[in-house]
Amino acid sequence: MPVITFKNVSLSFGTFEVLKRVDLSIEKGERICLTGINGSGKSTLLRLIGKEIVADEGQIWREDNLRFSHLDQNLLNDPQSTIYQVVAGGLREVGEQLAAYHALTTHTESPDLARIATLQEKIESVDGWTIGHRIDSVLDRMNLPADRKLAELSGGWLKRVAIARSLVTEPDVWILDEPTNHLDIPAIQWLESLLLNYAGTLIFVSHDRSLMQAVATSIVNIDRGTVTRWDCDYESFLVRRDHDQEVELQQNKLFDDKLKKEEIWIRQGIKARRTRNEGRVSALESLREERAKRKSHGTLKLEVDAGIVSGKIVKELCDVSMGYGSELLLNDVNLIVQRGDRIGLLGPNGCGKSTLLKLLLEDLPPSKGLVRSGTKLQIAYFDQVRAQLNPDQSVSDYISEGRDFITINEKNVHVVSYLANFMFNGDQSRSPIRTLSGGEQNRLVLAKLFSLPANFLVLDEPTNDLDVESLELLEELLIGYEGTVVLVTHDRAFMDNVVSSLLVFEGGGRVIEYVGGYQDWLAGGGKFDTGSTKSEQFVPASGHETRKKQKNKRQKNTRLIEEIPGRIETTEKLIDTLHGQVSAPGFYAQPTVKTDTILADLRQAEADLEALFHQWESLEADNA
Repeated sequence: MPVITFKNVSLSFGTFEVLKRVDLSIEKGERICLTGINGSGKSTLLRLIGKEIVADEGQIWREDNLRFSHLDQNLLNDPQSTIYQVVAGGLREVGEQLAAYHALTTHTESPDLARIATLQEKIESVDGWTIGHRIDSVLDRMNLPADRKLAELSGGWLKRVAIARSLVTEPDVWILDEPTNHLDIPAIQWLESLLLNYAGTLIFVSHDRSLMQAVATSIVNIDRGTVTRWDCDYESFLVRRDHDQEVELQQNKLFDDKLKKEEIWIRQGIKARRTRNEGRVSALESLREERAKRKSHGTLKLEVDAGIVSGKIVKELCDVSMGYGSELLLNDVNLIVQRGDRIGLLGPNGCGKSTLLKLLLEDLPPSKGLVRSGTKLQIAYFDQVRAQLNPDQSVSDYISEGRDFITINEKNVHVVSYLANFMFNGDQSRSPIRTLSGGEQNRLVLAKLFSLPANFLVLDEPTNDLDVESLELLEELLIGYEGTVVLVTHDRAFMDNVVSSLLVFEGGGRVIEYVGGYQDWLAGGGKFDTGSTKSEQFVPASGHETRKKQKNKRQKNTRLIEEIPGRIETTEKLIDTLHGQVSAPGFYAQPTVKTDTILADLRQAEADLEALFHQWESLEADNA
């Protein structure tokens, strides 16, 4: 039985028609994946389904009392809130009350008993304790430490928190926009299991083809405003879609041939024009209008300048070790990268993949060992954080550095034509970089990268935010590239299609080389140790942040150690004074209220003194 039905739904942004007369039915319990190139309208369709926006035309019917939850592709930005507060916040008022109660009753030395009693009453009135158990269950299921602040979390852990916040509402329809962003492969495998066991209706957008194949029961494709549903898995969809595209190309060719003949006829001599059939002229005008409506998003045409041929040995690592503080990322690693190798780095977030790339680039010196470079190297580096982009610079200036032409494989290409190969139109080429989406910015960095003569490509997460079509074309480029490639990606299908060998980070600084791709590694018995990898334990945002916090902690401890002797001396003087009062003649002849107060102050002072000595000892041990 359908839970959501679209009938003749259309939506435009200005003159751009995003969705055209869409008819779509979604059944209860389905797992539907939306596909289409960047900008085709996938996120817009999700927002229509979730009642976040309204269509211009048509009808959308939803089953009564449906609960929707929408996981946005952007990361949470509330650094001072705890994980519990953020997850509970998904439940609105009762969630806020439970979060306040949790904060007051956890790690609070002097709780506000009146406030706690008021919250208890409000929570009980709406059966809030049941909801509280649901929050605890979700946090436990996702291995999330309730009292950690978001400021301490890496991107992968922030995504987990967002998933928990979205899931705790127990939605009937769960909408997810790029849920694998910022997750490493072990976390993506965990997400796959979570989605497969979800009992409600699932509608998601993803560019992770392995996840799409494993999870989706139906595919909904958006192409030039037209929405088409395919009731099959992702790989079957690709076969059927390609067949339909071939049929469309044949039909377009027949149409173009007819239009060409009619254009030749209309341009014949004066005699022909005098005797021409006005009905035929009208038909030609209709053909022209139909041809003008046949819009295309364009095709990504990638070409890389392979530069000169490098030496046979590109890079060599000899007994290289690297770590931060007590954390050893690389331990006596030996590696030879030869010309033509395509090597993928495999491991959870934080294991040292980006560190190894920086060692290969010689941006970092190793703690131990030697990094040797081959001859005639021309290196191009793709940075996953796009740090080289100036948001106020225009797209064309970033590529050409003020020139009208750039040189690719000894051919001069106009910068606008070059950008058109990467699906940037004339208006975009003149626009500032800040107006581009994440996927478009990634495409721009790739365009810059491939405009440089390079025989050694170092790519750190080049697949982020790219649509499937762009991913497939990038795969073709790298497969045909004659230079050397070392890359980091969490896209398992991309890794299988591109790399010839893997460097697997097995923990404890061990890096082992395996021939083949990700599936070959799995078939050979490879697996992530989910009991000990960083993906399954809480890890602060980065090694740098960890070291910074440890340094701040030591400085704070030092200040406290210096302050404690003075506080001990003051407390001892107070205890002596109170002992003197208790020992004085006639002390117990005073009113009971007064003697009880002095005796209570004495007990408290003695307890404070003992606590100070214990704190002093602990701080000195911690700073040792």
